[in-house]
Amino acid sequence: MASNDAESVAAHEASNGADEPSIALDLKGPAEPKKEPEVNKLFRMTMKHQASDLHLKVGQPPMMRLKGDIRRMEMRPLTQEDMERLLLPLLAPSHRKILEEEGGVDFSYVVGNDESRFRVSLFKQRGRLSLVSRRVNNVIPSFADLGLPPSIEKLCNYPDGMVILAGVTGSGKSTTIASMLDYIAEREYLHILTIEDPIEYVFSDKKSYINQREIGLDSRDWSKALKDAVRQDPDVILIGELRDIETFEAAIQAAETGHLVFGTIHASTAPSSINRILDLFPALKHPAIRQGLANNLRAIVAQKLVKSIRPGKSRVPTNEIMIVNPIIRELISRAEDKKLPDAIRIGYLEGMVDFNENLRQLVERGDIERSVALEVSSNPDQLKMALKGIKVSAPGIL
Repeated sequence: MASNDAESVAAHEASNGADEPSIALDLKGPAEPKKEPEVNKLFRMTMKHQASDLHLKVGQPPMMRLKGDIRRMEMRPLTQEDMERLLLPLLAPSHRKILEEEGGVDFSYVVGNDESRFRVSLFKQRGRLSLVSRRVNNVIPSFADLGLPPSIEKLCNYPDGMVILAGVTGSGKSTTIASMLDYIAEREYLHILTIEDPIEYVFSDKKSYINQREIGLDSRDWSKALKDAVRQDPDVILIGELRDIETFEAAIQAAETGHLVFGTIHASTAPSSINRILDLFPALKHPAIRQGLANNLRAIVAQKLVKSIRPGKSRVPTNEIMIVNPIIRELISRAEDKKLPDAIRIGYLEGMVDFNENLRQLVERGDIERSVALEVSSNPDQLKMALKGIKVSAPGIL
């Protein structure tokens, strides 16, 4: 590697206070057995260092996300020719067509003999290829492994309705849902159907049996898969993402007809998820959508990942859990969303928890530093009081 590249890597590591050994990789080394795709060397390096993500961009050396921070490997910058050589062989003809026509494609990728799975987003930026790939563990973690609040079990026991996981990209929503579905599969004799784009975790049949359908591979598109779903006798349905009117209306319809439906949405908190859903629809439909949510929504779990001090864990989830009880149902119906945070706080005995309370629990459990909790809290002053044992009573919400 050129000396200026070495200096940039050294400077980046120094700025992060990193003590880890240098990350180096020679793409021109011996070929992998059985002529594995060349890019597997980068995926294996990601696995070796237990990084969460692999990033590839023209003009930059390969990069990994380690403990929440982007780190550059000690390699020369990638060229467009490198990217095409490394990545295009991974694409099925249908995926290559999507990339050319739409400018980006998502798919799952398995390294070796199911050694590790990655959720891959390959896209164009400034006319060149870029890749961001999230490593997905082969083993589905338990609630205890993830450090989720105990009340998460309660959300797996509903006979019907809708449970939504909210969070930004990379907040661990898919892992939490996988853990919930695996919990159900271990305990109930049911049919679980997932509709994903792409499939991330591969489930094993237990007491429940599970069918997993990938858009573009097992079904032509979301519309077809969602129409087929209710005819396939499922008890539990996972709709990967509530991304548009069509997917949300399909989720509500399935919940209304006696299914337990799980879905994800991009929102930062449980209360703000309501407006995020409403934003999908024109204003004239908002009253009807609110009523549909009040009748069918069972819970919203919002999640963030924070840096951990727990041995063997780089990050742990912090959660906000809003369970739809009569008070919250009424607030949603009356469009009084500003009162939902207070309703969550006073619903503690029913299993609800807001981010500050969960952050307090994580600090006291020794999972995260106090400074980290205060940094990610939306109300650090209130959290400081909670850490001192001072509880702030919620104002009246009725």
